[in-house]
Amino acid sequence: MQMKLKLTVAASIAAFAGMVAAQDMVVKIGHVGPTSGGIAHLGKDNENGARLAIEELNAKGVVIGGKKVKLELVAEDDAGDPKQGTAVAQKLADMKVAGVIGHLNSGTTIPASKIYSDAGIPQISPSATNPKYTRNGYKTAFRVVADDVQLGGTLGRYAVDTLKGKAIAVIDDRTAYGQGVADEFEKAVKAKGGKIVGREFTTDKSTDFSPILTTLKGKKPDVVFFGGMDAVAGPMIRQMKSLGIAAKFMGGDGICSSELAKLAGDAMADGQVVCAEAGGVDGNGKKDMEAFNAKFKAKFGAEVQVYAPYVYDATNVMVKAMVDAKSADPAKYLPVLAKIQYKGVTGNISFDNKGDIKNGALTLYTYKAGKRDQLAVVR
Repeated sequence: MQMKLKLTVAASIAAFAGMVAAQDMVVKIGHVGPTSGGIAHLGKDNENGARLAIEELNAKGVVIGGKKVKLELVAEDDAGDPKQGTAVAQKLADMKVAGVIGHLNSGTTIPASKIYSDAGIPQISPSATNPKYTRNGYKTAFRVVADDVQLGGTLGRYAVDTLKGKAIAVIDDRTAYGQGVADEFEKAVKAKGGKIVGREFTTDKSTDFSPILTTLKGKKPDVVFFGGMDAVAGPMIRQMKSLGIAAKFMGGDGICSSELAKLAGDAMADGQVVCAEAGGVDGNGKKDMEAFNAKFKAKFGAEVQVYAPYVYDATNVMVKAMVDAKSADPAKYLPVLAKIQYKGVTGNISFDNKGDIKNGALTLYTYKAGKRDQLAVVR
């Protein structure tokens, strides 16, 4: 009986030891985006991109430094507000997450980047395009999309060269993103010899644009550029129509969503809107993107808005750096991340010495019958 008891105890201890040995090491990765407020649909799109990547990686099994790892997504809402963004960043830093994917907006990404830098936590933004983000010298800051210098500049040249704009008006929402991309657009228009007939501003929460649109109407613009997000752009297009402003409407990736057509309703004419998305694929890459879009819709029951594929790739890039470094310790995998070479659904990803993506692509779109229609991919 005593021998049997000893054997039972020994077996239990061995079983427990086996369970402990087999237990996964948990690695926490933060994701931050605006999942409340006017652009919550974009924030949720981003979060779902990260969630899909984490679920797939866990299903395949990730081994870091010889240990099986369970990845855990810590999703936070910054509401597109800089103050909330820094509060959330501090929360993630205090939790000692291994890395952060985000934020969505430049206005939240830039102030949060100092907190992550001070904590030594790598940050990859899938969508912040203001050049200042990677020009503060923080070695922890990366992005997987082209910046506003390229995006705004491309749209400015397109307005003059292709749309043949003679009288171009510019509006921005005074956010770091909106003002930044509008400034770059205006610079490119002027460099091409185009004429800016007016520059107005609003906010990212405004709903009435009658005063600024009435002012611009008197200047007879044939192109109106808006630096901001789709939640403001949609109502602005409606009010342009009601005021009889029959101009082309342009904007950056903030307006270039599948939701824009719904927000603008029947006020948007086919071909009226031209926007650019930071990123884009051509050639064989189209099949990978189409496969991702189909997988995403099957999983979440929703179309990709804009940035989900970039979040998905950013998450995979971060985890690959950990695997290659054989460590989830930020200090150990950060140098590997800086030199990463990765082929994702959005194309080849590697970073320059500032943390910007090398050879970043842009995709120009218009809208026909309420759906985005690709014009061209440019680099």
